[in-house]
Amino acid sequence: SNFYRSAEQYRNQISRVNGKKAGTDINLYKLFVEQCYNLLRPAGYCGIVIPSGIYTDLGCKQLRQMLFEQTQITGLFCFENRKAIFEGVDSRFKFLVLSYEKGGSTSSFPAAFMRHDVAELEVFPEEGAIDIDVDLVRKLSPDSMSVMEFKCPLDVQIAKKMCMNPLLGDDIKGKWKLVLGNELHMTNDSHLFKIRPGKGLLPLYEGKMIWQFDHQYATAKYWVEETAGRKHILGSRISDQGQHMDYEGFRFAFREIASSTNERGLISTMLPCRVFANHKLMLSTSRGNSSSQELLFCCGVTNSFSFDYLVRQRTTTTISMYMFYQLPVPRLTAKDPIFRLIVERSTRLICTTTDFDDLAKEVFGDNATAQSTGITETSDRAQLRAELDGLVAHLYGLTEDEFAHILSTFPIVPDPVKVAAHNAFRNVERGLIK
Repeated sequence: SNFYRSAEQYRNQISRVNGKKAGTDINLYKLFVEQCYNLLRPAGYCGIVIPSGIYTDLGCKQLRQMLFEQTQITGLFCFENRKAIFEGVDSRFKFLVLSYEKGGSTSSFPAAFMRHDVAELEVFPEEGAIDIDVDLVRKLSPDSMSVMEFKCPLDVQIAKKMCMNPLLGDDIKGKWKLVLGNELHMTNDSHLFKIRPGKGLLPLYEGKMIWQFDHQYATAKYWVEETAGRKHILGSRISDQGQHMDYEGFRFAFREIASSTNERGLISTMLPCRVFANHKLMLSTSRGNSSSQELLFCCGVTNSFSFDYLVRQRTTTTISMYMFYQLPVPRLTAKDPIFRLIVERSTRLICTTTDFDDLAKEVFGDNATAQSTGITETSDRAQLRAELDGLVAHLYGLTEDEFAHILSTFPIVPDPVKVAAHNAFRNVERGLIK
């Protein structure tokens, strides 16, 4: 490990994003990619089969930069292991056939994604390829240069339109900003976890405990003594003076696990006050300047089909903070009419227990409670979610055909759910959703 981190011939193994090292773990496929480049003579040609993380993972940024700036990429063919081409490997795992010529630079390259039959390689790139412009890659992912998994030219058109909005990691004067963090690690901090609830113990939230707009998807398995949890989070340099801490307030949270082959990719909701969370949940922090209503807005947008569509084109099995920051979200505030429409629907979906009474009051007034505003009936919740999908699609400026295409990329989602979202899109256009 020390050799690979310091050897000149492997200088592209460690990526830097905003001046910080990212993805420092040594990975054999990354080493092979760079060594293949080293072994080539000028104009030499390479073809290699590697995991798909080479074009998505943050830790491969420097390798992508090397490929874009010092080679001419002639093919990027990605396929899933659905037909068990590699035995003993999960059928959802994605592999890549990468080919390039050493020397020159790449302005655009042919690519194909989510293929199942490697026989298609016989006609690739003459058939079934999409031409991807490197300038577009840099625009869509300026920090990581990750390549989105476009499947047709319409995907490119939609991505260009949606990415006219600011990225979540952008600093915009006068606008809110979401800053994420982690709390307790399941292995390193396991000594803090109790297996039974008790006095002075707070539940530990894990990724599997939440679903879209739902903080009760599964029950807690572990609890943390509050005093010990506070001390651990503050660290040895800061004494506990009873100061307000993030876990004591409402927080936006999303699962790190975000597989593009699941029914839905990104899963987010709001967590109630006074709970701890494990490292598989990415959490809003007080280092940002976002209000509770802005977090509710963010929850409504990120749980939409439109946003999920972008997530699924960038992920394999997980979504990191860096990747999340690279996604475009309109930075609306309470001054924008559609902001209120999205916040109110998110609140009704999330605030279904007394844990969220204060959040309901913040949105609907002092007389509101979770019982009076929250929606628990399945059909009513489905209608609210469809309306949110229609609102968010219009927020991104999508046409009806573009939104229909997005819906078609979710094969596991039941058709009635997609039809309801499509109908809601039309109702927003007609001014029927207020």
